[in-house]
Amino acid sequence: MSTYRDFTAPIGSRRAPVLRTVGTRERRSHLTAPRVPTVGIDIGGTKVMAGVVDADGNILEKLRTETPDKSKSPKVVEDTIVELVLDLSDRHDVHAVGIGAAGWVDADRNRVLFAPHLSWRNEPLRDRIAGRLAVPVLVDNDANTAAWAEWRFGAGRGEDHLVMITLGTGIGGAILEGGQVKRGKYGVAGEFGHMQVVPGGHRCPCGNRGCWEQYSSGNALVREARELAAADSPVAYGIIEHVKGSIGDITGPMITELARDGDAMCVELLQDIGQWLGVGIANLAAALDPSCFVIGGGVSAADDLLIGPARDAFKRQLTGRGYRPEARIVRAQLGPEAGMVGAADLARLVARRFRRAKRRRVERYERYERYAEARRTSRESL
Repeated sequence: MSTYRDFTAPIGSRRAPVLRTVGTRERRSHLTAPRVPTVGIDIGGTKVMAGVVDADGNILEKLRTETPDKSKSPKVVEDTIVELVLDLSDRHDVHAVGIGAAGWVDADRNRVLFAPHLSWRNEPLRDRIAGRLAVPVLVDNDANTAAWAEWRFGAGRGEDHLVMITLGTGIGGAILEGGQVKRGKYGVAGEFGHMQVVPGGHRCPCGNRGCWEQYSSGNALVREARELAAADSPVAYGIIEHVKGSIGDITGPMITELARDGDAMCVELLQDIGQWLGVGIANLAAALDPSCFVIGGGVSAADDLLIGPARDAFKRQLTGRGYRPEARIVRAQLGPEAGMVGAADLARLVARRFRRAKRRRVERYERYERYAEARRTSRESL
C-alpha cells in the first residue's frame, strides 16, 4: 500500500486546501490524473461495498459487507471502511480512497452533514478516515459518485449536460455540467427526491408531505403492493400466493420479477411508478434543461417496464412540448457498482495532487542536501 508517512508536515494540514480546489478542475484533471489503482467505497443503508478500480473504470477486486446497524456509533462504520481498505491493500498498491456516502456531504467534502440510514450527524468522515489510512481520502455523496462514473465510463459518455436519478429506497440525484459535478453552495444539490409533487400527499421521513420519492421509488412500489395485498384485492392474488400470505415478505425485486413473468398488478404498479418518474423528470427538465437523464439505482432493474412509462409521461408533461428538443432518458450501464467506481475515479484526482506535492517536497529536500553538502565541502577546504 502506497503511503505518505515520509511527509514532514501533518497530512491533514495540507489536505483541506487541496480538496477545496478539486471541484473546479475536475474536467481538466481527470484527463491527466495518474493511472494508478484507487479504492472506491459505496456506503448505503444496507451494504458497504469496496473495490480496487483502475484508471479505465475496471474493477480489479471487490468486497462487500453489511452496513453496521445505524444505532451504533459512527466509529463502527468507520472501522468497517478501514478494515475493507486494509484488506484490499494487502493485494493491491492503493494510492487514494474515495468514499460515496448515502447522505448530505458539505461543500469541502469532509463532513457528512446528515445520513438518513446511518448515525452520522455533522461527522468529519474524511479527516477521521484519513487519520487512520496513510493515503489521501475524498468523500462525496453517493449519487454524485455514481453520476461521475456514468459520465466517465457508462451511459452518460459524451454528454456535457447530464442529470442522474437514482431510484432505490428513496430518490437521489446528481447534476453534471461541462464535466463538473454541481454540488451547490453548501454541497447538497441533487436531492430531487424531496421535491414536492403532491401537496398534502403521503408523509415522507424527511418530515414533509408529497415528496417525489413517496410516489416513484422502491419504497413507494413496495408500499402500494403491500396495501393491495393487505386489502385482499383480487388483483393482488398472484403476489399473495407468491409470498404464501406473508405480506411483509413483498419486496421490490420480487415485484419486478413477477412483472416480467406477466403479473398484471405488478406491471401496473411499475407503470404507475414510471409515470410519476416521468412527471418529476419533466419538472427537472424545465429547471435544468439537460441533454440526458440517466436512471440508476435498484428499481431501474425493471428497465422498460419502468422507463417506457416514464418516457411517455415525460413527453406529456414537458413544458413547451413539441417546440423544444427533448432530453434522452436512458438506463444506467454500470449497475450497483457505479457509486464505487465513481468514488475511486474521483479519488484519483486527489492522488495526482498529492503525488505532485510529494515530488516537489522531495526535490526541495534534494536541493537542500546538495546545498548542505557544498557548504560542508567548502568549509573543509578552508
